[in-house]
Amino acid sequence: MNLIQPFAALRPAAGRANDVVAPPYDVLSTDEARERASGRPWSFLHISKPEIDLPAATNPYAPEVYAKGAGNLQAMIQAGVLVRDPAPCYYVYRIVMGSHSQTGIVAAASVADYDTNRIRKHEFTRPDKEDDRVRQIDALDAQTGPVLLAYPAAPAVDALLAAASSGAPDSDAELDGVRHTLWVIRDPAILARITAAFNAMPALYIADGHHRSASASRIAAARRAANPGHTGAEPYNFFLSVIFPAHEMRILDYNRVVADLNGLSAQAFLERVGAAFSVESATRAVKPERPGSFGLYLAGRWYRLTIRPDLIPTDPVGRLDVSLLQNNLIAPLLGITDPRRDKRIDFVGGIRGLAELEKRVDRGEMALALALHPTRMEDLMAVADAGEVMPPKSTWFEPKLADGLASHELGEH
Repeated sequence: MNLIQPFAALRPAAGRANDVVAPPYDVLSTDEARERASGRPWSFLHISKPEIDLPAATNPYAPEVYAKGAGNLQAMIQAGVLVRDPAPCYYVYRIVMGSHSQTGIVAAASVADYDTNRIRKHEFTRPDKEDDRVRQIDALDAQTGPVLLAYPAAPAVDALLAAASSGAPDSDAELDGVRHTLWVIRDPAILARITAAFNAMPALYIADGHHRSASASRIAAARRAANPGHTGAEPYNFFLSVIFPAHEMRILDYNRVVADLNGLSAQAFLERVGAAFSVESATRAVKPERPGSFGLYLAGRWYRLTIRPDLIPTDPVGRLDVSLLQNNLIAPLLGITDPRRDKRIDFVGGIRGLAELEKRVDRGEMALALALHPTRMEDLMAVADAGEVMPPKSTWFEPKLADGLASHELGEH
């Protein structure tokens, strides 16, 4: 069984990519999706967020929502907006956001290798979110939301992808100022070389999309059990993935804001922080430049915090900045022991900048903000290699993948 394999993607017809591509389903609310899709009949949001085409009060998890998505997908195929490649291919996918560029591959990744942890996880999943993806994939008989994966250092793969993307692209679209470009690899010899190169890798790593990969595994198990002629080659044994080299991927900071000081005055809070951190006043916003350093915004002032070296453990989860902050400040001083559920804490993606942290504190909505250094890819991979999970809200990947550039159908055509 191959770690990845080529597949015949369902993708926008020539010249239609800008009409189709959409943000990932889970970054927009229903209202935002409805507004974004207004006047755009071929937006992929009609497939990924089909409740936008039903009455406003419709439960987004109702059976008619999934049925509507399936109907919209078939309508786009029948209209010739989405076309199916005649033979299995790999697809080079480049994303350019400002000065940042990353080049990877769209492929079908092995469910069996996910199940045996060769495709490694770093997050827990929620059953209700898995259920939603299972119903969506079953209704469409296709995987339309890719799982974002990372591959370890492999210069030979980098070179193959660079060569395959040197000519004119097969698809080119811009979404929210980010460019998404696709080149189709059809040459059987190059397809075989890529497959072999990935087979030689010890592991792949899930960066984003744990619910999509978990739901693909559940669907594969159900269809395998219902198929007496199961061979392992059926499309349901693989899941749609976009795989980038780990060294090109970009994780932004994922910051924290907290509603109150847990009964402490600002001065008393700072004094207690000083037990585990050095505390320095700063004259400007603090964007931490290295692990173990944090920015604190409190009562209109910024402080630079540095964790005491003797408090940094050696295990891959405990030494993460999100863990150091949680275990030495957020839990013991602010009384927030379950950041996943505690309503007193919120999380702000680094793409919004430090000004967003200041704004939420200055307007009285929050009492303090904490700025973190971004988690590093090598730290994420170390956690996954150890079979551990990251703390909540550890990583914010940017740029996001576009939905609609390539879908993986599970039925035979």
